Amino acid sequence: MSLWRSGASGVAQGARREGASQSRTGWRDLYHAWLRHHRLSAADSMQRVLDNPVSSAMTWLVIGIALALPSGLNVALDNISQLSASWDSPAQISLFLHDEVSDERARELQTELSARADVSVSRFVSREEALEEFRSLSGFADVLSSLQANPLPHLIVVAPAQDSDQLAAAGLRAELEAYPDVAQAVLDMEWLQRLNSLMMLGRRLVWAVAGLLILGVLLILGNTIRLAIESRREEIVIVKLVGGSNAFVRRPFLYTGLWYGVGGGLFAGLLVGASLWFLQDTVAELARLYQSDFRLRGLGIMGGLNLIILGGMLGLAGAWLAVSRHLADIQPR
Repeated sequence: MSLWRSGASGVAQGARREGASQSRTGWRDLYHAWLRHHRLSAADSMQRVLDNPVSSAMTWLVIGIALALPSGLNVALDNISQLSASWDSPAQISLFLHDEVSDERARELQTELSARADVSVSRFVSREEALEEFRSLSGFADVLSSLQANPLPHLIVVAPAQDSDQLAAAGLRAELEAYPDVAQAVLDMEWLQRLNSLMMLGRRLVWAVAGLLILGVLLILGNTIRLAIESRREEIVIVKLVGGSNAFVRRPFLYTGLWYGVGGGLFAGLLVGASLWFLQDTVAELARLYQSDFRLRGLGIMGGLNLIILGGMLGLAGAWLAVSRHLADIQPR
């Protein structure tokens, strides 16, 4: 009540200094009164929020968790994109031959494929070489030595021409798989394409989750502002009785929503940063085991500021919706 009374008295004093004539009431006095009420509304709203630290902290935490979930998922997808970018290598086609294909026939096929214009290079890997490589890399040398026969087929690795795109590489794979000596043709880039498709699906899921959580934030803020309006109903009635406009009454509640949103965005940034800090050492150790220098990337300064700005905008939107709905119901009788 003191806020609205002080704002109204500022307008009245300005009017008295300039006189009663409308022609002498300049826009500068109106602007200064409007600006003064904004400052008073912002300060009074912040003081009211800080006067209830427990309830305000709970509201900030709920908003922070709602904003941190999609933000954390988006950061995770960004890190996966960063990691998969280092895996992007030229496409290769692995041709697994039938078991009955001899070494001579396999080498002839490899020479025939090398002569193709759409093939950059081809390499023949015999089943004996494949078994020896698998024995040295897998650590199952004793088990493999007990096998009576070599279960691995001959392999020809084909690299498409350098000017080939993914569509041309897929067409080449289908053509080579039709060879009678080829049992199966595998495009080594297919797994990366599947990963990219899964990441695109993940992005869409993040946007869907973010939309639902933002709606939840708006409802939380709307309910909080509605309770603040109900607790100050008598003050609102008195202000309207003395001629206060809806914009004049609405302004303190909009600032209240702004402070709740900004605090929630700040909490969200802290939660995401704490989660990344908690996972940093484990991810670094896992990357070291794979001889990689990969490091988790966080929100950064701009990402944190964007979260705070987003929280403030949501706070304003939620407060505006709540005030617009409930303020019209409060009328002096």
